[in-house]
Amino acid sequence: MNSCGFMRLIGSLSFIWLVLAIKAAAQPSSSPAPVLDSAGSPLEAGVEYYINPAITDNGGRFTLINRNGSCPLYVGQENVSGLEGFPVIFTPFVEGETVIRENRDLKVVFSASTTCVQSTAWKLGERDAESGRRLIITGEDEGQRPTGNYFKIEKAQVGDNIYNIEWCPTEVCPICKFDCGTAGGLVENGKRLLALDGSVLPVMFERRA
Repeated sequence: MNSCGFMRLIGSLSFIWLVLAIKAAAQPSSSPAPVLDSAGSPLEAGVEYYINPAITDNGGRFTLINRNGSCPLYVGQENVSGLEGFPVIFTPFVEGETVIRENRDLKVVFSASTTCVQSTAWKLGERDAESGRRLIITGEDEGQRPTGNYFKIEKAQVGDNIYNIEWCPTEVCPICKFDCGTAGGLVENGKRLLALDGSVLPVMFERRA
């Protein structure tokens, strides 16, 4: 091989190496951390979990709330800690995922039967007239991109296995601009509702026995 051919070979190999390096840099170094339950085990898709407040004297397990005597039912909490409340099942937006990971879009569905025709999937609901906060209700989002049904779980700043629940479905619609919000409690007429845009309610996840 003459010197010109050798230089062309070196140039081609350098270009290939550069392309591979760019592709490698574009890939995430690792998957997001798994969400852990109260026992320290990763949350699994399709498995039932109770959602509990991480702070004592802040209500009980998450449950379905009959807010105004009609459907749909709202997402909320039992007034006191105990064995009451319904478990939920998490389903990742990304098909084939079996582990629930931090800051990834997922669907949350109560594992419960109700008298309402609507699904028990969590859904972004209306804004409460008095507080101005957006409520979390149940039902299916019938839009072309069902962004109302997808939430995220993010690690809380303090504590082990403690998380916040957020609505910001950027995987469902990467080009959309969302008014994202983190979930917290809202007490109304003695009932504890789940709502965005206010104080945050840190939670823990307890696998159903």
